[in-house]
Amino acid sequence: MTVRFEEDSIKHLALIGNYLPRMCGLATFTTDVHTAMRERFPDIRVDVYAMDDHPGRYSYPPAVTGSIAQDVLPAYVDAARQIEASGAQAIWVQHEYGIYGGAAGEHLLTLLDRTTLPVIVTLHTILEKPNADERRVMEALLRRAARVVVMAERGRDILRRVYGASPRQIVMIPHGVPDRALVEPDTLKPKFGWAGREVVLTFGLLAPNKGIETMIEALPALVERHPTLLYTILGSTHPNLVAHEGEAYRDRLKALAADLGVADHVMFIDEFFVHDQLIDYLQAADIYATPYTNPAQITSGTLSYAIGVGKAVISTPYVHATEILADGHGVLVDFGDVAAFAREIDRLLSNDRDRERLVSRAYARGRTMIWPRLAEAMLHEIGAIVAARPRRIVKSIPLVRPLPADFSAVERMSDSTGMYQHAIYSVPDRRHGYCIDDNARALILTSAMELDPVTRDKWMTVYASFLQYAWNPDIRRFRNFMRFDRSWCEEEGSEDSNGRTLWALGVTARDAVERKHRDWAAMMFDTTASLALELGSLRAQAFAMLGAAAMLEVRPDHQLSRQILEQFPDQHLALLDSARRPEWQWFEIVLAYDNARVPQALIAAGRALGRDDYVRCGLQTLSWIVSKQTSPEGRFRAVGHESFHRPYAEPLQFDQQPLEAHATVEACAEAFAASGDQRWFDEAERAYGWFLGANDLDLPLVTAADGGCFDGLMPTGLNRNQGAESILALQLASCAISGLSKAAQSVAGATRAVA
Repeated sequence: MTVRFEEDSIKHLALIGNYLPRMCGLATFTTDVHTAMRERFPDIRVDVYAMDDHPGRYSYPPAVTGSIAQDVLPAYVDAARQIEASGAQAIWVQHEYGIYGGAAGEHLLTLLDRTTLPVIVTLHTILEKPNADERRVMEALLRRAARVVVMAERGRDILRRVYGASPRQIVMIPHGVPDRALVEPDTLKPKFGWAGREVVLTFGLLAPNKGIETMIEALPALVERHPTLLYTILGSTHPNLVAHEGEAYRDRLKALAADLGVADHVMFIDEFFVHDQLIDYLQAADIYATPYTNPAQITSGTLSYAIGVGKAVISTPYVHATEILADGHGVLVDFGDVAAFAREIDRLLSNDRDRERLVSRAYARGRTMIWPRLAEAMLHEIGAIVAARPRRIVKSIPLVRPLPADFSAVERMSDSTGMYQHAIYSVPDRRHGYCIDDNARALILTSAMELDPVTRDKWMTVYASFLQYAWNPDIRRFRNFMRFDRSWCEEEGSEDSNGRTLWALGVTARDAVERKHRDWAAMMFDTTASLALELGSLRAQAFAMLGAAAMLEVRPDHQLSRQILEQFPDQHLALLDSARRPEWQWFEIVLAYDNARVPQALIAAGRALGRDDYVRCGLQTLSWIVSKQTSPEGRFRAVGHESFHRPYAEPLQFDQQPLEAHATVEACAEAFAASGDQRWFDEAERAYGWFLGANDLDLPLVTAADGGCFDGLMPTGLNRNQGAESILALQLASCAISGLSKAAQSVAGATRAVA
């Protein structure tokens, strides 16, 4: 079905690529397409994001909205934020290998995956024999792009045959060319001191793959028949070549011309020309030669420009040349064929009629390629992908009906050692092994869920055994990461993993159904919990506090738990006083993960110790973080992973992870238990609704049939992997919201009875 759109519906685009004054063909192309779009469609805003290989070197014009440091991954993330916030309707990417950072330019994917906008990509190189990284990145780019533009039909063929691209995704739009009148070369030659000379021109950044040697070696035979012949080589040496060997290549070419006795017939113009001056040189030449050596070259801007101004072209048969010069629009000779170049140039210089016919055909083809035609074709494709983009209709926030807890996905992700960390889609990924964080959460879940006794005993024993084996008595710390072969990756886990393990032990000592498990957990807590007193991380301390509060419910006289709960809250209040501002009521100057656990722990400590000041502070800070986790439509919006560690900055939208919704549900349950305020039940329901589809993308993260949960919300949709953390977050949140619903009903019933 053809998607219709109004031309004036496109108001704002983001354009990514190199940009002048960076010296390269892609910079010239991006600059030209930007100019063409602005001139043909002056009402459309086109923001340019220039790829920068040497930050600080280039003085970009005002047209450049921002630059992206090529090798700095956070710069791509920042650019994605800027583009997303700008109001752009689509992103137009100029893709070439070597201008984006990471393996085969994979940093570009980081940018694109952090925006919700439709993407159209112009491919300047399409490799028929990519290496593993090049294939991986290209296939990912094809998955992300709504349209892919090629500048030669061969590109369409390669994309389909090598990469499996959809034919409907690919469009061929020829390289743009300037709109210049056809002129007689002799009228411009005096401007360059070429009067009375027959001129053959090659231009572009000088590099060995341009095949200049072939032309120089053809000159002795040509000069013998055309004594006034001048071969002009126009262009600076490629910056990468200069960085590697200076001007050694140019010097070798000059030496070759001298050795062949044709130095007086070769002119090197070592300058990077753009726009009008470059075209003047081109129009002043009689013949344009492209003796390139790479058969796979699929795009040549210099060849397109030559055709655009009506030059007689002699070229080697690389991909772009075979297409653009087909049907008598130019002359093709074999790669490195010195004699053929000499023969064909001689023929055209000796036969004005043949040359003029070739000029006429080339110029006629060039009229179909002028920049305004490219701008129109691109706007048509951009308009189509914008029109095809699904319109998000803001839905009312549904009532939350908690899902029954389901152990199926947890069991799928577990073996006799413990619970795997990660999955590829729903299949456990054994390469990443296990971690104590997930097994600690799984241990908590086995007590919270309704399970048959045999299943509960089996899995509680597995997860408890993992925690027990992780304890390293020599340094009094828990290990965290274990390989699939059951070898440990380190002798000491992170502070967070140690705090989270103490939390699981405390909760198990309180909540386990069977006494044998409660006794084991209490013993392990007594053995290990003194490590909590040495924890320095805010969240690790909060996790340990939650475990200590649970232990005090089991044994009100448990001195170590009381010491933990008395030591940390005042430190947290001091952090709050130090970091807070009128608009920032938080314990740190940044937001991170599991934020709601910090006020939850403060509330739990206040309840356990009878400290109303701790409870009040916990409720106040929980209220603040909840406000930061609320979208304009009133939905729960998890603090995006990209928000972490940005001082005093508002949270960013993506990527959103289940851990945050789970933490908020349980923190609100703690707040409800402390205050009885209906507001906390409502906030918990809203956070739980995020799992069910009441979120920024209206997409449920749950796979209700098997208790699974996707790993997060990305700008472009779901992260469809189902790791342990995500599955456990859903199941623990389901248990918590169910328990909170019962508690809320009980409070409501008691209130009605009193009334």
